[in-house]
Amino acid sequence: MSDERQAQAAFDNFVQLWTTGTTAGRRAPVLRRPDEVGLDYEDVTFASMDGVPLEGWFIPADSDKLVIHNHFLPGNRYGYPGHLPEFGGLGGFEVSFLPEYRALHEAGFNVLAYDIRNHGMSGQGNGGIAGIGLLEYRDVIGSLRYAAARPDTRGMRKVLLSVCLGADSTAVAWSRHPEEFSEIEAMVMLQPVSARPIIEEFVKAVGIPGGYDKFDKAVHERTGFHLAEQSPIEHVKAVTVPTLVAQVHDDTMTRPEDVQAIYDALPVTDKDLHWIRGTNRRFDGYNYFGLHPEIPIDWFNKHLK
Repeated sequence: MSDERQAQAAFDNFVQLWTTGTTAGRRAPVLRRPDEVGLDYEDVTFASMDGVPLEGWFIPADSDKLVIHNHFLPGNRYGYPGHLPEFGGLGGFEVSFLPEYRALHEAGFNVLAYDIRNHGMSGQGNGGIAGIGLLEYRDVIGSLRYAAARPDTRGMRKVLLSVCLGADSTAVAWSRHPEEFSEIEAMVMLQPVSARPIIEEFVKAVGIPGGYDKFDKAVHERTGFHLAEQSPIEHVKAVTVPTLVAQVHDDTMTRPEDVQAIYDALPVTDKDLHWIRGTNRRFDGYNYFGLHPEIPIDWFNKHLK
C-alpha cells in the first residue's frame, strides 16, 4: 500500500473511532470482571437520563463512601483490551481498571462503574454516534440518579472519578444540570481533552494536507457536531467541588497546554494538577491510578466531609 493510501486508511479509521467509539467496527468487550482480583460485585442496570439502558458493576465495601467511575473512549468499565490484535492500534497493551477498583475497595470505598452508551454492554443511543461528552453527559446523570435512588447508596458520601470521555461528559453534565451534582463532594478528572489538539496532532502525524478541516467535515457529516464544540473548557466553569486533574505530560496524542487550559478554567480554589511523567503514551495514563491509587484515594479522603 502506498504512503498516501496508508495515510487515508489511518484517517478513515480514526474518524470511525472518534465518531462511534469502535475499533475495527467493533466495541471493546468487557474482558475481565472484578472477581478476577478477589472483589465481590453485583451486575447492575439502570437508565440514562434519556432512557438508554446502561450496564455496570456495583462493588460493595463496608463504608458510606462511594466512587462513581466514568470511563474513556473507546474503553469500558473494565478498561481496554489493547493487547488483542483487533484492538492493538491504540497503545498496543491492555488497560485494566480492576487494580484501581481493588485499591479503592481496600481503602473503604464502594465503587459504581458502568459502560457509557455505545460502549461495552450498554445500549445504543443516538444512532450509535459519539458526541465526546455532548451526548454521553446523560449517562453521567443517569449514574448519579441511580446512586441517589439505591437504598444502600442513597445516603453515601459521593465522589467522581471521570476519565477522558467520562471527564468531558461529567463537565457537560455539570454545566447543563448542576442541580444533579448536589451530593458530589470531590472529583478526579483523568486526562480530560479537547478535540482540537488531538486531531491536529493526529493529522500532522499522518501527513494529510488540510487534515483538520477534512476531519471536522467528516465528523460533522456523521454526527452533526463540529470539533470546536467538543471541549470541556467552557463546561468545567460550572464545577463546584475540589477537583484533581491528572494527565500524561508528554502525551503524543495531545498537548499539555490543553489540559492546563481545562485546569485553569476550573473556578474552584481547591484544585490540583498532577502531571504523569516518564512516558509519552496516553494509555499509560489510564493505568496510572492502578499503579498509584494513593493519588485519587488521598484526594477523596481529604475532601469527604
